[in-house]
Amino acid sequence: MLKLYTVVLLFLFSLQLGAQELNCRIQINSQQIKGTNRQKFTSMRTSIFEFMNTNRWTTDIYSNEERIECNIIINLTSEVGANGYKGSITVKSTRPIYRASYNSPVLNIIDTDLSFEYVENQSLEFNEHNHSSNLISVLAYYAYVIIGMDNDTFIPLGGEEAFLKANKIINNAQGDNKASGWKPYESTFNRYWLVENLLHNDFKPLRNGMYSYHIDGLDVLGDQAEAGRDEITAALYNVKSSADKKQNAYLLKVFFDAKATEITKIYSDGFITNKSELVQMLKQVDPSNATKWERMLQEQGK
Repeated sequence: MLKLYTVVLLFLFSLQLGAQELNCRIQINSQQIKGTNRQKFTSMRTSIFEFMNTNRWTTDIYSNEERIECNIIINLTSEVGANGYKGSITVKSTRPIYRASYNSPVLNIIDTDLSFEYVENQSLEFNEHNHSSNLISVLAYYAYVIIGMDNDTFIPLGGEEAFLKANKIINNAQGDNKASGWKPYESTFNRYWLVENLLHNDFKPLRNGMYSYHIDGLDVLGDQAEAGRDEITAALYNVKSSADKKQNAYLLKVFFDAKATEITKIYSDGFITNKSELVQMLKQVDPSNATKWERMLQEQGK
């Protein structure tokens, strides 16, 4: 009986050690693809779900509660031949805030450079040493970006290893002339440039800001509102430090696409003496959300 009990404990412990990093929900939007086998898209969703949620992407130990909440939406816009597709992929991830029911958005990316082939009931198997299919490479790339960005919010520059893995996928995929989104000359906002920014020294202030924004800011905001907002303000000036070195970089867009609404709410809910100066800075760094930044001042005057 004791031996059986020990075996059960070891089994449960191995399950805990084997908990995967991602808890990823998958949606396939195929409404624009007409007159084809709809079961194929159910199979596609199942294959992608299993790929994202059963692969072990790192050697880190995750409990089930620590798995990163994320969403992938694949919007198919056209069919190319029997098994080819074009469209876009939306990638979202969130991070839980300490002692709060709120999950903070970390990623909200819409990547319109998606093309791939998929055969019904195809098994997706990732090999980090080669590019076997564009679908596998895109999914694995975003798995590492999700993990790396999440790690940066818990450990200073904690996503470095994951970003290097994503960079290896880029290098492997650049030889595929049928696939776009991997090469620097194709666009200023693509998969190549996101990881280039993440690994560049000019963006270390932004990445360090991601850590202090969450750990010293959001995680204490419920108990120490003024101190938390001050830390978030300092983190945003870290973002500006990176922006001063590289204006209009893709990582700046990725940061504000995820955070703009949240930042507006943080400052609309509380008074700070330098809010006008902060708003001017945000308008300079991220003019695309100028309306939201102005709203922060309107809320202060109420």
